[in-house]
Amino acid sequence: MTKPTVAVFFGGRSVEQPVSCASGSGVAKALRERGFDVTTIGITRSGEWVELAPDTVFAIESPDALPEVTAEAGKAVAVDLGPGAEPIADVLFPVLHGPFGEDGTIQGLFEMAGAPYVGSGVLSSSLCMDKEFSKRLLAAEGVPQGAFDVLKAGEQLDAEAVISKLGLPIFVKPARAGSSLGISKVNSGAELAAAVEKAREVDEKVVFEAGFVNAREIEMGVVETLDGDLEITFPLEVLAKGEDGWFDFEAKYLDNPEPFNLHPDYPEGVAEQAQALARKVFRLLDCRDLARVDCFLGEDGVVYLNEVNTMPGMTPMSGVPQAFDAYGISYGELVERLVTLAEARARRS
Repeated sequence: MTKPTVAVFFGGRSVEQPVSCASGSGVAKALRERGFDVTTIGITRSGEWVELAPDTVFAIESPDALPEVTAEAGKAVAVDLGPGAEPIADVLFPVLHGPFGEDGTIQGLFEMAGAPYVGSGVLSSSLCMDKEFSKRLLAAEGVPQGAFDVLKAGEQLDAEAVISKLGLPIFVKPARAGSSLGISKVNSGAELAAAVEKAREVDEKVVFEAGFVNAREIEMGVVETLDGDLEITFPLEVLAKGEDGWFDFEAKYLDNPEPFNLHPDYPEGVAEQAQALARKVFRLLDCRDLARVDCFLGEDGVVYLNEVNTMPGMTPMSGVPQAFDAYGISYGELVERLVTLAEARARRS
């Protein structure tokens, strides 16, 4: 059976472009190694689309040499996605993180064009990207999670009210971003204003989260099967921590060659509790194909949801590829599965 052609999109207009570059070039390389005809489309920070050479490889090597798609990196391309247009590929694979890629925007473009694509749909992508609304929906469904508060665009910070509600420490985050960018851990009221300013450099809306004390941070990968079931990895434990004691950008991508324990020793029933929670939130948020579910194991033995990522990092050091490899699904098998899911969905429609 002839394999579908694939167009992999990466880069993008968000602050997460470096991670997307590393993830996307890894996905494209793995698909080519498995016999797929792959076109790679890089999106610059200003929104230009360029077709990159097949041997283009990006990697995160140091804070001073983060990868980036530039207009000079390839041939400018205008992809015609209108009805009746010649498709650029049979399946589109957006390996994009953050706004303008993981938030439902490019998914909406693909939907309007009737183009099969990998990953969650418009609503799910948008909902999971926005920490405020995903938290509110899941709270209504009784999903265990930490206390939180929100500072909308244009609102002024009331530090006393936030601390009264959440206590300390508090994590201050851009509401619609990932890769730990723009996040601060705050241990006093005097630090809150600067943390909000830092978060607002990424997103005008800010989320405050009550910090868990002595909790274990865990992650799971979730992938669909062709018959609609879910396969969920054993919950890995995050070991790497930055200078402030949490899993920041440097700890994720730069400082630690082994940031995870893929086979941690949990108390009886914890792994099953975590996997059941991952299954539940994947369905509640109407996710599709793939997701990473991040949680905390509290001192009370309860697994609390942190967040859901509909297009998790797919770099070699990212948690999802490592967790699936330990589960028995190699990186190449995983990305091929995702293409197969998108193609099968298109055949059914």
